[in-house]
Amino acid sequence: MHVSQTVFHAGQLPLFSTAPSHHANQLILLFASTALLSDPANFLAVRTAFPDALITGCSTAGEIHGTTVSDDTIVVTVINFEHTWLRLSKVDITDASQSFSAGQAIIEGLPPDDLAHVLIFSDGLKVNGTELTRGLKASLAPHVEVTGGLSADGANFEKTLVCANDIPADSQIVAIGLYGQRIKVSYGSLGGWDSFGPDRQITRSKGNVLYDLDGKPALELYKNYLGEHAAGLPSTALLFPLSLRNAWQHGSDATGNNGLVRTILAIDETDQSMTFAGDMPEGAYARLMKANFERLIDGASGAAQICAGSSSNPAELALLISCVGRKLVLKQRIEEEVEAVHEVLGAQTMLTGFYSYGEISPHMSGGPCELHNQTMTITTFLEI
Repeated sequence: MHVSQTVFHAGQLPLFSTAPSHHANQLILLFASTALLSDPANFLAVRTAFPDALITGCSTAGEIHGTTVSDDTIVVTVINFEHTWLRLSKVDITDASQSFSAGQAIIEGLPPDDLAHVLIFSDGLKVNGTELTRGLKASLAPHVEVTGGLSADGANFEKTLVCANDIPADSQIVAIGLYGQRIKVSYGSLGGWDSFGPDRQITRSKGNVLYDLDGKPALELYKNYLGEHAAGLPSTALLFPLSLRNAWQHGSDATGNNGLVRTILAIDETDQSMTFAGDMPEGAYARLMKANFERLIDGASGAAQICAGSSSNPAELALLISCVGRKLVLKQRIEEEVEAVHEVLGAQTMLTGFYSYGEISPHMSGGPCELHNQTMTITTFLEI
């Protein structure tokens, strides 16, 4: 397995100085802003340089390359596998109600024999990430895991794009199947948010749309907590996500590492509802969260430690998918969480990734695969 990486800035066409690269099992991870991915010339330049590669990736709320986090760049990470072969599957999605069936369909497009792992990149606005993840897992063998995330559009929440080996487009979900016995994949996901205020029970919801908390309009209640920040919804909601817990967890001291954290994707002033990246089931309890700078950094480091602890050899590549909310909170300190990952995984491991609208992964090996928000989720790769 050989990994290389090139970064291009806005106004700079992705041109590679060497002759076109031909490799039997070549995967390109392409992460860029929505504006740059919207220009077909950028994808076509990468395709020209790598005519035989599977090219996949998505739009972002920030690109990760090495220990740098940048905006409005194109990050091209080239992975040449020696003992692993690849397959691509994609589906279109136009409404969140299709999420479960889309997850099933995309896995059915991957041959099951020798399938070792699945990477997923999804439209970030038209999907219920919880149902998508359930659909993915419903059609996978128990020993095969899936990791990935929802594409992003900065803090704009207008249009996200996914690259499925063709010019990037919206309303798409793509999966890459990694095949063979010599690819070793590890993963970990942690948050680092603190809870505040009382538990509120979800008394009316439908899928990922929340209507009432404690019998009161959810949006009205949420705005009361946000105060002056309410004017910037839905983007300011990234600063104050909700921790979601089942009834049996009611009253426990929730943090970003316990239960699930949910991010708001949209609001509806007419019915006073909020649409989240994943399910908001009736009967569950929600509590507001706020940032703790040091614990966010510790969460990133902890996710890397989970990955590093599962293998005695250093990974060759780490895919980092972190939430846009963390980026808005950490601001100029954002690279500290990437540096924390680098310190744990070591200089031998190349880092790539993006800031997302949702992360898909188990918390650690053996745990259930779930949609997360506001976490740092890491997937590492090593060929043996």
